Amino acid sequence: MTVFGRACETPRVRRRYLAKIRMKHASVASLVALGFLTIPALADAQPKPAGAAPEAAAPRGEADATEPADAAVPEAATPADDEPPATVAPAPGTPAGSFAPLPAWPEPGNDAAELKRQNAERPTDAAGKRGERAVFAEDWWAHARPVLELHGNFRVRAEMFYQFALGRKDAPTAAAWPQPADNFFRVGQGGDTTGPSLCTQDEAGRGSNTSGSQATYNCKSGTQAGANMRFRLDPELHISDNLRVISQIDLLDNLVLGSTPGGYSNTPGANGYDVAARSGYTPIGFNTTTTATPSSGINSLGDSIRVKRAWAEFATPVGELRFGRMPNHWGLGILNNAGNGYDDNYQSTVDRIQFTTGIKPLDLYVTGAWDFINEGATSDNLGITRGQAYDVAQSDDVTQYMLAVARRKSAEMTRLALARGEVVINAGVQVHYRHQLLANDGNANDGNGATGGNCLTNGAASLSCQPGQLVFSRRNATTWTPDLWLQLLYKKFRFEAEAVTIQGRMDNNGAANGSTVAANIGYKVRQYGLATELEQRLIEDKLRLGFNFGWSSGDSDVNGLAPPLAQPANQHGNRTDSTFRFNPAYSLDLILYRNILTRVQGTYYFKPSVTYDFLRDASGQKLGGGVAAIWSRASEFMQAPGNARDLGVELNAQVYFQSKDGARNDDPSKKGGFFTKLEYGVLFPMAGLGYNPAAKTSINQQLNNSSAANTNTAQTLRWYMGVFF
Repeated sequence: MTVFGRACETPRVRRRYLAKIRMKHASVASLVALGFLTIPALADAQPKPAGAAPEAAAPRGEADATEPADAAVPEAATPADDEPPATVAPAPGTPAGSFAPLPAWPEPGNDAAELKRQNAERPTDAAGKRGERAVFAEDWWAHARPVLELHGNFRVRAEMFYQFALGRKDAPTAAAWPQPADNFFRVGQGGDTTGPSLCTQDEAGRGSNTSGSQATYNCKSGTQAGANMRFRLDPELHISDNLRVISQIDLLDNLVLGSTPGGYSNTPGANGYDVAARSGYTPIGFNTTTTATPSSGINSLGDSIRVKRAWAEFATPVGELRFGRMPNHWGLGILNNAGNGYDDNYQSTVDRIQFTTGIKPLDLYVTGAWDFINEGATSDNLGITRGQAYDVAQSDDVTQYMLAVARRKSAEMTRLALARGEVVINAGVQVHYRHQLLANDGNANDGNGATGGNCLTNGAASLSCQPGQLVFSRRNATTWTPDLWLQLLYKKFRFEAEAVTIQGRMDNNGAANGSTVAANIGYKVRQYGLATELEQRLIEDKLRLGFNFGWSSGDSDVNGLAPPLAQPANQHGNRTDSTFRFNPAYSLDLILYRNILTRVQGTYYFKPSVTYDFLRDASGQKLGGGVAAIWSRASEFMQAPGNARDLGVELNAQVYFQSKDGARNDDPSKKGGFFTKLEYGVLFPMAGLGYNPAAKTSINQQLNNSSAANTNTAQTLRWYMGVFF
């Protein structure tokens, strides 16, 4: 979708003028007069003799040297609809003279041909005739004036999660996936109970209490279901051919449908916020008649509109400069992933100043960047009022520098090489260097004060922190992250791989630890990750066979593959942090990695898949389906909850449909118009996702049930609906 800030529609104005002339001056005298006016211009338009020297043309993009181009036709001088213009501009591509030739009846085909010729030619007499018609840059530039392009998508996803807790009776704060809040259960080894007892005997089912009181039956539920939505806008403001500003704005970002009912809100109070009294029209939630706009702190934790990215791109003869808050992506995306997929929930965004240059004939590109990862507290955080917020300390900054060298053939040359049966190899390496000396991760801004840390007190060090002061700890962390990427293409075959390692050290990993240097004991960072993808397209690209493999290093002396949800966990074990975690936007399945673990971490997997378009036409409309199987194992069996290597086998199936609406359907790699899919997944957990032998025996004994510690099969059903533009 393209919105032009300002455009010159000369052909339309000319046709309108001709129509009015025919209506108002349909007389012999008028026609004769028009003929006399046309003859001189027709003489100028005659072809030049062979060998005649061409007329001098103005340099590309050059305007009148004495006055701006816009001054040729002031806004106030624009003729009204019922009056003929004082001067009719010549048709695009025709010689400029005292009078332009008036065309015959309007013909759209001729207008299209003239417009095409306009893009390839310049006015031949522009230098000498600018007094009568200024030469605008848009005569030969694609974007001579600001042009706003709107892209994006709108989606609604309905999802059902069944037994995602896998039957484990863990405390909600320590569970990989907490039990449904309306499910009554007894926590495994602690013996505490959680969940309501407000169901009838029929609603509770088996496992309810036997006291006979209706209000004491334990509610049983293993299902969590709902829907969410998001409207994403990706505006692109093209100032010219080589300058543009891009942004990303999310409206109602992953808003759970029904999560902001009318009648509920918070209000400022003595302790921050208090629940506002309900209206008499909606004394209980059951009486809700409308939904309210999400507002952070009032009825939601997020605002209705979130500006996630905004950056500028400026192309120069020697390279491209980018600056601002922009997406961060490399290779397959196992470390840095832009998360721009239509079904993504996560993304990598970085505040960066970046410059890319290269040798175009060799398809070789070099990129350097300065990243602002974490600046720590700003003046606004400490209540220092200034017209411009600023960083109050430098030693607590997380500074990162990036250098990348890549060889990548353009899309057009790649298609040509593959059509010739040639092998195309693209590859690159990206290296990050990150450093931080001090840290204020444990901030004393909670109003309670803190002790034992180095604080900022009127410019002097103090061991007793007061509210509004910063608690510093010595981090002294440094990491190097080389990331290799390789892509091999041959006809309809694709092999792609990414390998990354994070190597570094840090003095300590505590939040408010390290009031003295002697307390720093030192840690190492040794992480490794690998991902490969194979794809073969057959039957006119309708059939796609795939096989994915990935591995992330684990840590045998760390408890659990994923850190707990609500409490910090020591991820270093024997002073070494070796659990590599894929970017959560690198999506593989529907249950284990997408939801329960949230990402690949400390595991490896094998994934064969097949998809097929049953119906497909050139307009982009298609109907298809696919299946996939994912076998997951722990890299270090002691890190898995059940102290076993096998985690489970997951089966996924989908059916999808795409309409022929929209202008993006000419690119098979993009979604266009309306798109919908129905997905089903089932996870069969194995010993690695269950309890370890000692915990299993203890739980069975406490609950007096030999099968109390068994795991359950998890299932999901998803329905996706989206519109892309």
